[in-house]
This record gives sequence, C-alpha cells and structure tokens, in this order.
Amino acid sequence: MRDNHTFALCAYKESRYLGDAILSILNQTDKSNLIVTTATPNEFIEKTCKSYGVRLIVNNSKPGIGSDWNFAFDACDTDFVTVFHQDDLVDSRYTERLFNKAGEEFILAFTDYNEMREGALVKSNLLLLVKRLMLLPMLMPGAQSSIFIRRMILSMGCPICCPSVTFNKRLVGDMRFSLDFKCNLDWDYWERASKLKGRFVYVPEPLVVHRIHEESATTKLIGENIRGSEDMIMYKRFWNDSIASFIYSFYSLSQKSNNVSSDKKK
Repeated sequence: MRDNHTFALCAYKESRYLGDAILSILNQTDKSNLIVTTATPNEFIEKTCKSYGVRLIVNNSKPGIGSDWNFAFDACDTDFVTVFHQDDLVDSRYTERLFNKAGEEFILAFTDYNEMREGALVKSNLLLLVKRLMLLPMLMPGAQSSIFIRRMILSMGCPICCPSVTFNKRLVGDMRFSLDFKCNLDWDYWERASKLKGRFVYVPEPLVVHRIHEESATTKLIGENIRGSEDMIMYKRFWNDSIASFIYSFYSLSQKSNNVSSDKKK
C-alpha cells in the first residue's frame, strides 16, 4: 500500500464511465488511496461510490474545472496526488511504474497515454504522434532537471496528459490551477511549474487511457473555439505574435483528432 499517494477522482453530474474509472484505480498493482470529489452531488454519484466503497467528498462551491481540480487537490492529505478524470482509465501498473521510474523527489511525474473512441482503443493518431515527438527531449540525460528543456517543449504546445500527472505537494507548494482558463488550465500550470527547481519526470509508457467523446469537456471547448484563443495566450508567453501565430497554425492541425468523428486507428 502506497500510503503517501492519493488518486483524487473528479466526478461531474452523471457520467456512465465513472464506475470504470473507479475500478481502474482500485485495480492498481501498487495500491494507493482513492477519494471522489464533486461539486454536483447526486444520487448516481453517491450510489456509485457506495457500491465501490469509495469515500465521496462534496465541494460546496460553484462547479468549474479549475475550482473542481483545486478542491480535489486540496482534499488530499498525502504528499503525492493524481487528479484524475471521471471519463478516463488508468493502467493497473500506473502507480507501480511511475514511482519505480520517478522515485519521490520530483515536481511532476507523468506518463504517455492512449485514447478511447467509441469503445475502441486508439494507440496512434496525429495528435498522439506529435505529443510523443515533443516529449522525446525529456528522455535525454539531465533533461529531468533542465528548466530550459521543459520550457522549450512547452513553448511548442502542451504534450503532457493531465490525468497522467502525479504532483508532489511538497515541491509545488501553494501553486493551484488558474480559474482564468476553461481549457488550458493544465498547460498554464505546467508552464508556471516549469520555472521551479526540481525534476519533471516523463515515463514513456501509455499508462492512461483518455476517452474522447461528444460530451467531454475537451471536445466541447474545441467546438466552441475556446481552445484556440487560449492556445494563443499560452504561445505568447514564449514567443512574439508572429511566431506564436505560426506555431499555433501548425499545432492546431493535430488538435483536429480530438473530434469524435476522427478515423479510429489501432
């Protein structure tokens, strides 16, 4: 049992995938703590948690991605926290492989991931390929502690899969997700955390499955063009306007694979 690590699973309304997400966490080969948090308490969430014997903590503030994630983060009394999403799945070896690879002295540790589309596992598409290529420099000797390398990677886009990230609360301190973003809360957080002294550890194994479906927040935000405007805000933290626009036009092509209608690949 890894007593110093907690999965904080954020539940919203009535997701039919919630039980699968809980079960994937409970099936870890290296057991961790698990809590479910929600700002939209309802009978469905309560019954699901009760059926799996999982503690449910209600957030009484107004629902919102940033406030939901911050509440889940703060609800954990362990040093290490993984803020997980109700629609996603985690490999049974996640905790074991991540801590074996990263140890415990890291700011953030994260893994590669696959996608799930309409029940089919997608191991490769344009977006996954681009993100994996972007993260290759993290595997170079000394890269884990290099502020330059992590900022170089983040200046080109956001290749880090949010639900795959484990935070070290001792080293991130009071840093929390910004309430000013609807989509790029994670990229904004990684950018701010990239300035801290310490290690970013990338485990190049697909130990999380991110589900793409019509009701997901990412799909909706891309459809509303919110993602594009927030991407430009982030690029301008690293580049002038003309370079930021050029990089955005390239990277945005890969984002099209977040459409549910994208061709499935095994």
